Amino acid sequence: MDFTKLSVFAQAMLIGLSIAAPVGPIGLLCIQRSLEGGFRLGLATGLGAACADGIYGAIGAYGVHGVAQSLQTARPALALGGGVFLLWLGWRTWRQAPTVGRVDGALRVPVLRAWATTALLTLSNPMTILSFVGIFAALGGRATGAGPGVMVLGVFLGSAAWWLLLAGGVSMLHRRLPARLLERVRQGSALLLLGFGAWALWSALA
Repeated sequence: MDFTKLSVFAQAMLIGLSIAAPVGPIGLLCIQRSLEGGFRLGLATGLGAACADGIYGAIGAYGVHGVAQSLQTARPALALGGGVFLLWLGWRTWRQAPTVGRVDGALRVPVLRAWATTALLTLSNPMTILSFVGIFAALGGRATGAGPGVMVLGVFLGSAAWWLLLAGGVSMLHRRLPARLLERVRQGSALLLLGFGAWALWSALA
């Protein structure tokens, strides 16, 4: 890999990392599932978002304008579906049995389902495409010379690196936190998910 490709790859990794890092509903799900289901479940949750970021990154990098426009047109419907899904997740998290006395892996969510739910939830926000389009456009000719595949791979690995660190860190911290605090974290996550869901519904209907 020549210097130009290596430079663009590194910038694409930073882009994927910066898009994944802000705390939002996906971050909350990753934290909650890492606390109650262990590292594998938390990582699967994050990798679902990383795959969705990679898909949106590919749309932005390859300049698939028709797909981007179609998703932008479908934005209200996608936001509505995402909002309903977040409300359901918040309600389910709130009604979940207390975590006192649990051990890693006690949260029985299949790994594939954890991956799929966060992938679909991330894909329900087509505004992510506009972020990638703008960022890749700012890279200009250097990005074009490096090739779209280099950028997409960099975005995916940058996003995946963040979820690996988050799931691993939270899983290690889980063993040091008292059960009562873990229960408060679960309840707080549920309320925040409900808030994110309500905001998404309001955005879709406004």
